[in-house]
Amino acid sequence: MKRAIALAALIAVLGLSLAAAGYQGQAQPRATKIRGIQKVKDNLYWIPGGDPEDRATWTGGNTAVFVTNTGVVVVDTMLAGWGHAILDQIKSVTDKPVTMLINSHTHNDHSGSNTEFPASVEFVAHENTKANMSKVACAPVTNCQAFKGENAKFLPKTTFKDKMSLLDGKDRIDLYYFGRGHTNGDTWIVFPAVGAMHSGDMFARKRVPSIDVDNSGGSAVEFSQTLAKTVAGIKNVDTIVTGHSAPMTWNDLKEYADFHRDFLATAREGMKGGKSADEVASAYKIPDKYKNYYADPQRVKANIQAIYNELKK
Repeated sequence: MKRAIALAALIAVLGLSLAAAGYQGQAQPRATKIRGIQKVKDNLYWIPGGDPEDRATWTGGNTAVFVTNTGVVVVDTMLAGWGHAILDQIKSVTDKPVTMLINSHTHNDHSGSNTEFPASVEFVAHENTKANMSKVACAPVTNCQAFKGENAKFLPKTTFKDKMSLLDGKDRIDLYYFGRGHTNGDTWIVFPAVGAMHSGDMFARKRVPSIDVDNSGGSAVEFSQTLAKTVAGIKNVDTIVTGHSAPMTWNDLKEYADFHRDFLATAREGMKGGKSADEVASAYKIPDKYKNYYADPQRVKANIQAIYNELKK
């Protein structure tokens, strides 16, 4: 009898917890309208996703739209539910069909609406991103649950390891992978004919970055190395469609690589000096030369702890 009463009480508590969680989820505001498509240069456009910290207007990561001779190439599809709105925005600048979709990485704010595009589209991503999308189970941010059952047809069919070129001539698109960072499958998408690139969340904005170590194989130590390899390995790009801000310049990316190099050095020095990760994080201040940057205290703490964890291995 006592066991039955205890079990009933436990079920009641669990029910209340689930109800509270559901209520909190419903209470989260959601954008009701996608932002308009904007021209970057020539036949390259972008659709802003907005500020992730303003959930009432945020629709996900920035989408790039590249109009080629044979069709439209889309980079990233924001959160789930925005695919049709993205397609409507594309129709406002061209009547050509979407023929290819490239995901910069696996996260649900960049691949959330993949399944709302025609299945005839060629889906492209790094091989590690496909592996993340194909996991049996994953945290919601990794978005593997979106590609189960019949939706497996929306998984990338075209993948690459280090570099791959798609299409040709002025329509050519070069894909690069320089190593782990935000995830273990971050692709840099370059449009050589217009001197532009989509950076995904390897360069999201001028802030301490989000590094998904636990869910998607990111690395807080290799993040800096990957940025350095990118700066050295990609040529003739002057405009960057970032993951979560207005387009920036190549010099902005070089500065961002320096910023994270210095951030990593701060963590290394603190560890070498016998300080705890919390002590280093609490004392961290953005250097004056990066005056336009922002450092969220929680993200600073998480990244420095991740650096410590990796360096101890």
